[in-house]
Amino acid sequence: MTNQPQQFRLWATSDCHVGTDIQHGYESLAEAIRHSEFGGAEGGPSFEWDVGLHLGDFSGTQLSPDDAEGRELVRQFGELKNHQREQIYTLAGNHDATHHDEPTQWWIQKWVDPTGENTEHSGVDPSRMPYPVDGTWERYSFRAGNLLFLMMSDRNDFPPPVGRGERGGYPAGAVTGETFDWWKSMVEDNPDSIIISAHHHMLKETTVASGSYEGLTRDDDGNLKSHYHGYFPAGGPEGTSYLYFVDDKPDAQAFEGYLAENPGAIDLWLGGHTHTHPDDRTGGKSHIERKWDVTFANVSALAKYHATYTMPMSRLFTFTEGSAEVTIQCYLHTSDYAPQGWYPPSERTFELGKPFSIAN
Repeated sequence: MTNQPQQFRLWATSDCHVGTDIQHGYESLAEAIRHSEFGGAEGGPSFEWDVGLHLGDFSGTQLSPDDAEGRELVRQFGELKNHQREQIYTLAGNHDATHHDEPTQWWIQKWVDPTGENTEHSGVDPSRMPYPVDGTWERYSFRAGNLLFLMMSDRNDFPPPVGRGERGGYPAGAVTGETFDWWKSMVEDNPDSIIISAHHHMLKETTVASGSYEGLTRDDDGNLKSHYHGYFPAGGPEGTSYLYFVDDKPDAQAFEGYLAENPGAIDLWLGGHTHTHPDDRTGGKSHIERKWDVTFANVSALAKYHATYTMPMSRLFTFTEGSAEVTIQCYLHTSDYAPQGWYPPSERTFELGKPFSIAN
């Protein structure tokens, strides 16, 4: 009998917004976990995964998130039965931001705890992570074979216009200059790795509704108003649906400029943030696109009730030993759009820069 090549399965999720959905009796994160491990009540199959990513917006509040929502998040992570909590790697989204006068991003550090520094509250034990992390909660890396993951949290906790004056973060994405410099150094220092960059937001003009003002719409008089994202005139409305700020520089396009000058410097960019149905083509772009010899994938969202257009879904990335291809599948967690389970029209296969190896 011929041995099958080993596979590595990455389950990528985002935008569970637990505080919003639990108000409607829907456990957005817990439901997705149960579906992956045991299948869904509407016929969706279970599936295997080795590592999970959740790319931010754990909170559903428009204010600064609080301890009650943090405890609810930890409770829903507790639905993991066949996997450890530490198999899901995390970063912060714009809804996870706290007021700029509070301790910096205290909620994400306390309850989500990307690097396992607050085990008492989050339950994350860094010694149990299958792949050790290197870095801090806002920017860290880990390796799985020759896959190098670069995890960058949204940093829209600054004073306006980057972050809200009396509430949590505005929709437009942000990183610090230090994070961009770290990312660039990691990319240039690891040319032999398959590099997967992850942030809550997509880059500009890469996937569905990621262009200027595409997160918003206009009324009959031509005035901007909320659509995929909230309209806040003081908060960079042009960039509500992409990574807009580096420090406080608007429409910085630092990552876009680097990738345009260095095509293929990374293999994948994963994000979420913009919730919609799997066949949306706003701006002439789908959830998964190629640009600058990079595959961009919006994996959002797990939430069912947060935002008007959201359809609970996630993505499974399958890497095969010795193959320079990755297969991306879409899983629908309800039957609101199509039958629960795999959605074949969204399945894609893309080239990587080099073959995958689990033993790096």
